[in-house]
Amino acid sequence: MNDYNVRGRSFRTASDYQAALRDEKKIEVILKKYDSFDLKGKEHIINVLNRGEIKFETLIGEDFIFEIEGKHNKFKTSSNGKSKKTKQKSSTSKAVKASKTVKQEKKKMSLEDYDADMQARIKEELFLQEKKRKNTVLICSLVAVLCLGYVFFYYYLYEKNSNEYEHLASLKQSVDNQVHINYTPEEEKKELVVLEKYKKLFSQNKSLIGWIKIDDTNIDYPVMQTVNNEYYLTHNYNQQYDKNGSIFLDKDCDITNPGTNMIIYGHHMSSGKMFGKLDLYSSKDYYEKHPVIQFDTIYEEGRYQIMYVFRSRIYNEDEIVFKYYQFFEASTPEEFDSHMNEMANLALYNTGVTATYGDKLITLSTCDRSEQDGRFVVVAKKIN
Repeated sequence: MNDYNVRGRSFRTASDYQAALRDEKKIEVILKKYDSFDLKGKEHIINVLNRGEIKFETLIGEDFIFEIEGKHNKFKTSSNGKSKKTKQKSSTSKAVKASKTVKQEKKKMSLEDYDADMQARIKEELFLQEKKRKNTVLICSLVAVLCLGYVFFYYYLYEKNSNEYEHLASLKQSVDNQVHINYTPEEEKKELVVLEKYKKLFSQNKSLIGWIKIDDTNIDYPVMQTVNNEYYLTHNYNQQYDKNGSIFLDKDCDITNPGTNMIIYGHHMSSGKMFGKLDLYSSKDYYEKHPVIQFDTIYEEGRYQIMYVFRSRIYNEDEIVFKYYQFFEASTPEEFDSHMNEMANLALYNTGVTATYGDKLITLSTCDRSEQDGRFVVVAKKIN
């Protein structure tokens, strides 16, 4: 614990120390206005204090009061001029001292040792201090109750959210492991049919475009998509406000006509929900135990082999650098290979997995707190 010193006294807490500094400032103002070496000046100071124009919060103030009164009495004694009026006016400060002395020294002196006027002042001061103490205890108790209430509410929402996603997962109806894409008699056209296991979920929310799951992890969520990348940052599958948000596909991706790369976003929640544990892939050992991502669109099942794990960030528009979050399509083998080389150079480790032009990729992206606007990224290629 830190010690704070002001005018020869030590204070244990920062709040007491700040109060002592305020008292010291008041003392400086008084001394600047009145000459403490002059009898008249001392009397002016004592009158100001007795009238309650300046109130002190700590023992610094009491020390000053006693110092001024001591100098005043000594000056008057040496000049043979004690003043009854000054004694009466200084009784207020003495009452403050007496009341604090009674409390701090556990009443070593009996209250009856003082005259009736002083007893009344002491009782009043003790009453005010007790009232202040009770108010402080009440405020602290209310703050504690509010904090506990927030904690319980947070865990209630956490459990509620977890149960809702478990319920959504139960709505998936496993049929078989085959891809279900139905074609019309005209081979140049194809009709995409929602997989049976996602029909019920899709009927409840047409923003559903798929499901992502990584075995033996908490990542097992529906994937949403809207015309912007903002809505599902703060809303769940049920379209309710939720600070966890949802896992969602970038607005520029199209599951009916997939490009080279589909980018999937999720919050990095401290609770571990959404992509809160995606950065566990910074360990190669973790990758080796979880090398495959299951990402189904509502029309087609898919398994993806992880290729690259790296950290990046959101760059300024005028910065000429590889921006993974703008990579959706590679028009030529050369362009595709260039992007692969950029990712390989950023990779935290070598998985030994590579891709060639024509392969379909997914990119999982979440926030990374290691730098400002940081991102943690996992890239995988479709294997079946």
